[in-house]
Amino acid sequence: MNIKTLLIEKANAAMHAAGIPEGTNPAVTQSTRPQFGDYQINGAMGAAKALKTNPRELAQKIIDNLDVADLAAKTEIAGPGFINIHLKPEFLAASLEAANQDSKLGVAEHVNPHKVVVDYSSPNLAKEMHVGHLRSTIIGDAVVRALEFRGDTVIRQNHMGDWGTQFGMLIAHLEDLLEQGVDLEKVALADLESFYRDAKKRFDEEEGFADKARDYVVKLQGGDAHCKKLWQMFIDTSVKHSEEVYARLNVTLGRDDIKAESAYNDRLQGVIELLKEKGIAVEDQGAQVVFLDELANKDGEPSVFIVQKSGGGFLYSTTDLAACDYRSNELDVDRILIFVDARQGLHFNQVEITARKAGLLKDKTSYEPSLFGTMMGDDGKPFKTRTGGTVKLADLLEEAVSRAADKIADRTAELSEEERSEIARKVGIGAVKYADLSKHRTSDYIFNWDTMLSFEGATAPYLQYAYTRVSGIFRKAGVDSANLAGSINIVEPQEKALALKLLQLEEVLDLMISEATPHVLCGYLYELASLYMTFYEACPILKDDVAADVRESRLLLCNLVAKSLRTGLDLLGIEVMEQM
Repeated sequence: MNIKTLLIEKANAAMHAAGIPEGTNPAVTQSTRPQFGDYQINGAMGAAKALKTNPRELAQKIIDNLDVADLAAKTEIAGPGFINIHLKPEFLAASLEAANQDSKLGVAEHVNPHKVVVDYSSPNLAKEMHVGHLRSTIIGDAVVRALEFRGDTVIRQNHMGDWGTQFGMLIAHLEDLLEQGVDLEKVALADLESFYRDAKKRFDEEEGFADKARDYVVKLQGGDAHCKKLWQMFIDTSVKHSEEVYARLNVTLGRDDIKAESAYNDRLQGVIELLKEKGIAVEDQGAQVVFLDELANKDGEPSVFIVQKSGGGFLYSTTDLAACDYRSNELDVDRILIFVDARQGLHFNQVEITARKAGLLKDKTSYEPSLFGTMMGDDGKPFKTRTGGTVKLADLLEEAVSRAADKIADRTAELSEEERSEIARKVGIGAVKYADLSKHRTSDYIFNWDTMLSFEGATAPYLQYAYTRVSGIFRKAGVDSANLAGSINIVEPQEKALALKLLQLEEVLDLMISEATPHVLCGYLYELASLYMTFYEACPILKDDVAADVRESRLLLCNLVAKSLRTGLDLLGIEVMEQM
């Protein structure tokens, strides 16, 4: 149930019936003060200005044609032409009861679902995942879950970096180790960082090794069976490292979702030939270059986009153009979402402009680089180890669980060691994810352990605890929520405020999906939990003097709150627990 969308449809119909020309779109917002109703429609003022008439008189015409008798107890004009809508308690109650019976809590699937490619995570397989991969991975995964929840067809694509000159160096080093009898997983690739450093040291210092590495790059790109076998061994072991991190993070990416750089290798030359044929790419100092007047600087100089190196080598730009062609023309998708660091914004602007000129992107396919900011340390600089090194993502998650275990030790003293360990895992991982997801995608943010693991404020532990409190009510009452059979009655203002918030989930998910911004769902869940706490304090549930029908009604509200918290957190990839 999306009340806002319903009111927009009814307002549009009323404006049409009132003779207001098309093109004046009504704005519908939830009121912040109960005296102004539950929602406000603003369409009269803009239309009145265009029609040169009195906005309040036009608002009255809209009200006269507004068919809301089924959901509104009262409509009224306020101020210069706002229309206040006071919803019927019976309408809210019926909507809540329907949501309680629905596996998706009243959230409808899209009438015209989209087919969407979501490109996220994309680690470089030459190194272990580090904190720089966190945002792309968890923001992308949250958006994917929400898209699927609304009924869209989602194609996950993990554009892993598994190609390029560094792999000649790595497979040459790997070949030497295998000849020495070194076990691949236990020694050679047990620590990818060390493996990479050792290979790089040999490349820089060992006579003949750099030439061998360069020769292996050429052989690999040419399809040499031996080099490809070594490369595949390296890739398989590297992917296992990533899969372990995904499992720990509760991320839905799997091996079948990998569409790595190498997957586009056979398309790259064709992309260059197409760009040259259409006159989009021209030779400049031996390289193939696209000059983009659309992105010219203040002096009028076009943006330079190199698509092939002077030696004939391909670049990220070539691969990204090939990916556009595959996703838009072969997969025939409606949207392409790519979760990347904000510093890559120019690159993806260049990719889109070039791809559209060349027909590598259809007009119907929206191309949406979803840029994100940086995780910062307390010093305001990109998050690093104390010695200034890169923080491995696996180490960060391990520390999160350890700190969570210390934080919850007193709260869970009566539980078994196994139960405490499971709670610590959920709280620690959830805290890291929510702290990131709750910030606007484009913002930088300060990483702070104390803040994210707090049980107060907008944090995962607070929301997880709120869920356990609701679950605790049913345990205390000795009631199975599945057996609730009464009806909901909205009487108290705290009940109404909670009801209105519960019925906004679809609206929130639509905003999250359209703008690829999980923070709106994070904010919604915090507001819902806070309203629930207010409701719980003001509206007794299990006291002896509470009438049976009132008790049943409030338990039904509690049940929908619990379902909404659990569902919302699951869409963020955050787990809940029944006790804490």
